Amino acid sequence: MNPIVENIKIEISKVMVGQDKMIEGLLTGLLTRGHILLEGVPGLAKTTAVNALAGSLGLNFKRIQFTPDLLPSDIIGTEIYDPSTNEFKIKQGPVFTNLLLADEINRAPAKVQSALLEVMQERQVTIGDESFKIDLPFLVMATQNPVEQEGAYELPEAQLDRFLMKIVVGYNTREEELEIARRVANSSFREIQQVATLEDLERIRQEAMSVHIDEEVEAYIVELVFATREPSEYGLEDVAPYIEYGASPRATIDMYKASRAIAYLKGRNYVSPIEVAYIAKEVLRHRIVLSYEAQAEGITQDMIIDKVLVTVPIP
Repeated sequence: MNPIVENIKIEISKVMVGQDKMIEGLLTGLLTRGHILLEGVPGLAKTTAVNALAGSLGLNFKRIQFTPDLLPSDIIGTEIYDPSTNEFKIKQGPVFTNLLLADEINRAPAKVQSALLEVMQERQVTIGDESFKIDLPFLVMATQNPVEQEGAYELPEAQLDRFLMKIVVGYNTREEELEIARRVANSSFREIQQVATLEDLERIRQEAMSVHIDEEVEAYIVELVFATREPSEYGLEDVAPYIEYGASPRATIDMYKASRAIAYLKGRNYVSPIEVAYIAKEVLRHRIVLSYEAQAEGITQDMIIDKVLVTVPIP
């Protein structure tokens, strides 16, 4: 593993116990310039993880708490009239940062959620007649509660598609939770130190994106995505009635980039089918739209992806 990546993980471990998948996802997002969606109950140290990552890299970090009364201008900014100059001035919103935590993004209506679409995809914000570029690196880590909870709105497919990965965050193990309790009770969490610069981050990002990926592995990625669109052609007739829409072309692009990043984080200079299968659920689960039959029978995206992984031949 690259020593810079190792040092970043060491710093995060000062305030984080467990949750390796979440930390790995954040690093993957930084290396690929992709956004991460986390789903899980409150209290799993999501804010702590992003804050620690920002501190270890010397990046700016801001947090938005999404609520039903939030306005788009609360996110991107607005024009404010200055009576002293008789002119309007731009007040930039919290999206002007490096790491943005959109907490409980599905607590706000679609109008507010869509305010993030332009900045997530184009890395720019339009306020009034002016457009402003967002400084790189820029990573949105959004959290959402399970939609069954009261007061939650499902994210539109167009916005879900802009997330590189959707990571389902579970509880810590018994041993990890005991360690957390001990650290909190004894105030033994250590201060995060900056261990890398923007130049270091850009260098390891370029190294990660230059990891070799063989043509057969490239074809494997495409086959996995197409199996969600045309399941009957892959012998998945039993799955076909449960899929309303398969994964989009962004899924292929993101799986390509994410598999390279994961291979790099694991210290490899090439991508194997193992890395592709390892991140398949995270890249695909939020991009498969289930049919009414699937929802009625309790079929989930993860169940479908499991069958796809078993059926599509590994190169």
